[in-house]
Amino acid sequence: MTHFDAPEASPSTGTTIMACTFNGGVVIGSDGRVSTGTYISNRSSNKIAPLSDNVYLLRSGSAADTQAVSDYVSHMVEQLKAERGENPNVEVVANLVRQLNYQNKDLLLGAMIVAGYDARRGGQIYGCPIGGTISREDWTVDGSGSTYIWGFCDEVFKPDFTRAEAEQFVLEALGLAMSTDASSGGCVRMYTLTESGSEYRYVAGDQVPLYQGSSTNDLGEPLPVFG
Repeated sequence: MTHFDAPEASPSTGTTIMACTFNGGVVIGSDGRVSTGTYISNRSSNKIAPLSDNVYLLRSGSAADTQAVSDYVSHMVEQLKAERGENPNVEVVANLVRQLNYQNKDLLLGAMIVAGYDARRGGQIYGCPIGGTISREDWTVDGSGSTYIWGFCDEVFKPDFTRAEAEQFVLEALGLAMSTDASSGGCVRMYTLTESGSEYRYVAGDQVPLYQGSSTNDLGEPLPVFG
């Protein structure tokens, strides 16, 4: 019996993660696909991890690395909360991620986004790419699928988005990335973060709006769409 040995690869959230501000908060979202090399090992993974009651981490890259960052930062946030008697603000939590990312930049392989809401500055988004830098943004995307939707996001985003517009914007952008990026797919998970707290939304794979360059083939027949 012949055995074919595939190259070993660690699970990767080669993915699409996204965050967008609106008047009153932040909307964050991600796809659900996890791959090990060319094998899709999970299509409903949750790549959004709570760091505190009001701050979330969106993970892309090595699943193990970004989960470790999430666990360490959550522990540090709990320590700060015990010392101060209140949740640290979003900027403080984002800088904890940045510090951990920078101190281990030769070991970690993961690009992350920190997003949340606090009474001091409202809704905030901080991009934390590989290497340990940090930047505050009105919207940002990361992961393998992000390269396909930068132009769309830059064109469509408006600083005065309503909540409904921001939620639709994030869902459509993720659907576009999932339609074109082989490492993005499965379901969509979204959170809307406001003064009132966080609201979770799950969109099954067959309910995600997928897009194609043309809806018909050369014979005029409709093209199939796969979730």
